[in-house]
Amino acid sequence: MSLFAGVGGGAGSADPVSAGGTGRALLELTPYKIAVCHLVQVFAPPGGDSVPPFPFESVAHHNCLGLFLFTFTRSCDDFREPSLEELLRQLKVVDDLTNGWLCEQLTSTLSALNSPDDLFNFFDKLRGVLTAPEGASAEDIFLDPNSQLGVFLRCCILAFNSMTFEGVCHLLADLVMYCNSTDASYDLAEVEDFDTEMNNLMDADIGSHAGIFGQGYASESHMGESSSALTRAPMSLHDFDETNTFKVDDNPTCLRSRWQLEAYLNQQADILENSVPSNSFNATITQLQTLAPELHRVQFLQYLNALCHDDYVASLDNLHRYFDYSAGMQGLFGRSMSSMQDIVVGKYESALLCLGNLHCHFGHPKKALEAFAEAVRVSQMNNDDSCLAYVLGAISNLLSKIGMSNTVGIISSPYSLGTNIGLGTPLSIQQQLLVLLKRSLKRADILKLASLLSFDHLSLAKFDLKHVQRPLVSFGPNASTKLRTCPADVCKNLRLSTRVLTDFGTDALSTSNDNGSFSTSWLRNLSAASDSWHSSSMKSTKLHNDFDNFHYHAQPSPVPAPVLQLAGSGYLLRATAWEHYGSVPMVRMNALVYATCFADAASSSELSLAYVKLIQQLAVFKGYSAAFCALKLTEKKLPSSTSLHIQLLRMQILHERALHRGHLKVAQQICDEFGVLSSSVCGVDIELKIEASVRRARTLLAAKQYSQAAAVANSLFSTCYKYNMQVENASVLLLLAEIHRKSDNAVLGLPYALATQSFCKSFNLDLLEASATLTLAELWLALGSSHAKRALSLAHQSLPMILGHGGLELCARAHIVLAKCHLSDPEFSVFEKPEAVLDPLNQATQDLQVLEYREMAAEAYYLKAMAYNHLGKLDEREEAAGCFKEHITALENPHNEEDSLAY
Repeated sequence: MSLFAGVGGGAGSADPVSAGGTGRALLELTPYKIAVCHLVQVFAPPGGDSVPPFPFESVAHHNCLGLFLFTFTRSCDDFREPSLEELLRQLKVVDDLTNGWLCEQLTSTLSALNSPDDLFNFFDKLRGVLTAPEGASAEDIFLDPNSQLGVFLRCCILAFNSMTFEGVCHLLADLVMYCNSTDASYDLAEVEDFDTEMNNLMDADIGSHAGIFGQGYASESHMGESSSALTRAPMSLHDFDETNTFKVDDNPTCLRSRWQLEAYLNQQADILENSVPSNSFNATITQLQTLAPELHRVQFLQYLNALCHDDYVASLDNLHRYFDYSAGMQGLFGRSMSSMQDIVVGKYESALLCLGNLHCHFGHPKKALEAFAEAVRVSQMNNDDSCLAYVLGAISNLLSKIGMSNTVGIISSPYSLGTNIGLGTPLSIQQQLLVLLKRSLKRADILKLASLLSFDHLSLAKFDLKHVQRPLVSFGPNASTKLRTCPADVCKNLRLSTRVLTDFGTDALSTSNDNGSFSTSWLRNLSAASDSWHSSSMKSTKLHNDFDNFHYHAQPSPVPAPVLQLAGSGYLLRATAWEHYGSVPMVRMNALVYATCFADAASSSELSLAYVKLIQQLAVFKGYSAAFCALKLTEKKLPSSTSLHIQLLRMQILHERALHRGHLKVAQQICDEFGVLSSSVCGVDIELKIEASVRRARTLLAAKQYSQAAAVANSLFSTCYKYNMQVENASVLLLLAEIHRKSDNAVLGLPYALATQSFCKSFNLDLLEASATLTLAELWLALGSSHAKRALSLAHQSLPMILGHGGLELCARAHIVLAKCHLSDPEFSVFEKPEAVLDPLNQATQDLQVLEYREMAAEAYYLKAMAYNHLGKLDEREEAAGCFKEHITALENPHNEEDSLAY
């Protein structure tokens, strides 16, 4: 019976003879690897014919050790090899199944290796683990040489055979130090007693032995050798005291294998994407670079770290250092040799891709496009299809996020898109973006780049959401006159984007993501499960027969974080799509799914965006008190100083509340903050600039400076038209209609409201269309009582959508418009149907009280006073008139405006 047969990945499927053709062993032998070899020998004893072998009571017991060793040899939770104390602590989870026999046998075996002959006999016995005995049957136990553990043993045996006598002597000295780092008589009775004994022993013995055996073996390692040379390394990644001073342990330890170090660095890169690291991270990376200067990916990690801290100079410097020192041997994609001499395909174009992303992050779109265009040219020249596909995706992402009114001359090289389609017609930015997306999608599909394929589907869904795809040839008798977005195309691309999860497990995707992260998470969960079990049952020394620690606790997902992140982005984009289409329950559901199921793998930016959508729903439907409570909880998890989304949300809610309360000075102060964030000095996306202008126009409208508000709105419309932001244009047109309505120019406001309706129908903006229809009803009503019936008909058209999906403010507006239509109609009698006026007004006042919207609440109470006056109810009329006067007084003489900045 072959154990873990054919399990490869990482170094598992590699030839253990040499690495990089240098003739050196793939692994450098260390005391830790000797300890693991002993455990593998216990797991698969030479010539074993019993199932299970001693000392295991059942096959399940035996499999637990095999699973533990498999994950332990692939974990990458630290850049140093674990000490014997750490190894025994983790082994205790399995050792409880054998009453402590494993730990006792391990320490005694290591202590017995006192001479080179002992080491020779030890490794000679290991050969029997990999060789099936003569006449072995299918039921006999042996280790498959091509499995993960089999390749590990072969590499260790080869490393020992390649060592000189002096090297074996050094290994023995290291082994003595390794064994002296803990107690040979390992006590299994109590966890607390074990920790106490270890601490006492470390204090008493390590100092004396370090002076004898730790005489600077790190200086003997050379550039390009295995990274497991003996050095002094910290006990953990973030081993810092309260003053952020690095605590170097007295016990010298070894760096892990090169493959595990690469996996560790990739894992830290994922952490950098999800959160801003602490100051200790910088010191740790600096120390790792000192210990292993041949690991140039450390400089790439420093580049990402500087990028997270918005340090342009440091990020650019580290990026240059990485590509200068790595000489292209650690590029980002699979590479083939170029026909050009002394050029490795992948180095230069990968550097240009990273440089373009850097400029994009810091808001330099033209420089980013120049770098991307050069990357396209070099990728095509070197036939680097993978890099080319990613560059095309990066360009499309740049064009969709950052407004570019004209890119002719930047991406119009013969190696790029071109500017015409053979008819002499220049392509617009949106057409170029669509061509880029489809080209990138096609290349990703051909090259089986599942992650890029998912990203391109998401980008196409976003494009279809905001753009009407006009045909390139739009004339002739068969030309289509239907210019509308297609929600079916959006849903199709969103559905296809999630196939990155269903496709996971295929060779192309799972192999490229087999980086040890699952093994690391599995061991952490197993350790946490063991600790919780020990805390609840300190006196028990044996686990139950159902092996709770291995099956009872939820294990981590084997799907890598980037794959989960792409799948989660689909739900986040679904929430945005339903936000456009006006379905509030679907927005809330998709945002909750993302925040619940994908929070662990999400980047801080996307996670904050999901929280923003949920808090916006609270503000619209539950009022500002509930929204600010949720915002406080979110800021504890994601500080607003590190998340632009959270910062903008806080400013938006404060601005809305200040306008509703009539605190115009506070509203203007927040507008100034928006202006600083959207300053042209800083590189920001066009959507933030649009948001700042909208806030300024609304503040001027609340201050009744109608001409200035209209000027800002007209300028905003020109900007949106320039960048072809048609969805934003619809909102701006509705704002212009509102400005003209409040300035008593209803005739001028009608064309804007009708244009808004047209835009909304083209882009399927159902809720915004209902709001535009309601504004149109108000405009007709402002033209005189003769248009009351038409206004009432328009209000009734908008009611189903507004009452079903609208927020408190929109519903209150609709109720007020209904009451105004009835009161303005000469044929309507309040005596006959008083509930047709009073019921909507009562509901409106309740909603507006939650929102603290004083101006609209004053209008509602004024209409209630008029209705009660018609009915002859003087007491109710006076009460409504008193509330009206209270709101008007608060608007004209605001007090305690500073309270609007507190929450």
